[in-house]
Amino acid sequence: GCGSGGGADGGDAAVPPASTATSAPATTTTVDPDLTTVATTPESTLDVFDAPDAAEPSHQVTAPEGPGVPLTFVVIGEEGDRLQVELPERPNGSTGWIDRDAVAVSVHDFHITVDLAAFTITVFQGDEVILDAPVGVAADNTPTPGGTYYTTSLLQPPDPNSVYGTYAYGLSAFSEVLESFSGGPGQLGIHGTNDDASIGTEVSHGCIRMHNADIEQLVPVLPLGVPVTIV
Repeated sequence: GCGSGGGADGGDAAVPPASTATSAPATTTTVDPDLTTVATTPESTLDVFDAPDAAEPSHQVTAPEGPGVPLTFVVIGEEGDRLQVELPERPNGSTGWIDRDAVAVSVHDFHITVDLAAFTITVFQGDEVILDAPVGVAADNTPTPGGTYYTTSLLQPPDPNSVYGTYAYGLSAFSEVLESFSGGPGQLGIHGTNDDASIGTEVSHGCIRMHNADIEQLVPVLPLGVPVTIV
């Protein structure tokens, strides 16, 4: 799976091995632009089609965190029996079509903004700010690519005293410098840390670091498939 790189020196470019993972409950679709529609499956691989009417899949998408981690997608369109979704794979921003009957669909109104220059993360529910906290960001030689991604998984590192802290959210984003890292695909994440002094600094290999106490506020609240805009 995605390797747990390094220690307090900033060796994090991928989310750690999972000991837990969660997914949002299923409800119904929506066309409200202020809401996000999410598709989930307990499977770690799923067929992806290039078009809503394609007869055969173009490939299979695989959970970047590894086997046993459910797949999560953000839905951006629908046609017939298929959903158009953002994919947690390279290149960043990839999209494709999946069978509607292969997933459960849910809706939420959360979103996250990470301001790299300001070293801040802001979490919204609708228009309400539910968390505004400092973060550690990537070093200059392994930058975090800007753009809008989404949370793919919630993982609990086996060692809470590691560089990943008590919890880690996997992202649908990947390093554009590191093709792999510690046995993983260079997937980026938002996670806690055992090194509070690293918050407010340029320290990581691409991940966003939070104080453990801050990320622990989000765990009971956030579903998966939350859009994350990195600027």
